[in-house]
Amino acid sequence: MLPLILASSSQYRGQILSKLKLPFTAIAADIDESRQANESSNNLVKRLSIAKAKKIALNHPQHLVIGSDQVVEVNGQIFSKPDNPAQAKEQLKRSSGKQVIFSTGLALLNTQTGTQHYGCETTTVTFRELAEQQIDHYLEAEQPFDCAGSFKSEALGILLIDRIESRDPNALVGLPLMLLVDFLSAEGITLPLRS
Repeated sequence: MLPLILASSSQYRGQILSKLKLPFTAIAADIDESRQANESSNNLVKRLSIAKAKKIALNHPQHLVIGSDQVVEVNGQIFSKPDNPAQAKEQLKRSSGKQVIFSTGLALLNTQTGTQHYGCETTTVTFRELAEQQIDHYLEAEQPFDCAGSFKSEALGILLIDRIESRDPNALVGLPLMLLVDFLSAEGITLPLRS
C-alpha cells in the first residue's frame, strides 16, 4: 500500500481516520478557503477537498492523499468556520429550529497513477429551538470555533439537535469514512489490513 497522507491538521479528521488502523501522516494544506462568487455549497466543498489533496500531492509522489472539507447551509446561506465568537453565535441563532445541511467532500488522490476519486456525503441535522442563554453556554463550554457552522456533534452539541439523517455519522464530524473505504477499495486496498 502506498503511504497515506491526510491533507489536514484537523484533530477531528485525524481521530476519524485512526479508526481504520492505517498508518498515516497528517499535513496541513494551507489553501485559500474563500467561497467564489455564486459558488454552491456542493461546488465549494468539491473544489476545496480536491485543492487540499492536490496541494499536498505536489511534494509527495508515490502517496495516497486524502483531502476533505465541510460546509454548512441554512436556508440557502452557506456557513464555514466562524471568524469570531460573535459570528459563531449568529450561526447558531440562524440554525435554531431549522434543518441544517452539512456537506462533507472527500477526495483521494493517487500521486503514483494520477487517479482521483471524489464524493460528497450530505447530513441533515434538525436543530431544536435554541434559547440565547443555551447558545452562550454551549459556545463557552465547547469553543467550536474551528468547526463549520459552529457546531460539533461529538460532545455537548448533541444537546442542540433533535435529529440527524446521514449515511455515515463520521461525515458530520468531518471525514466521510465509508466513502473513503470505497475509494481505498477502488485502489485495491481491502480493509482491515492483516497485522
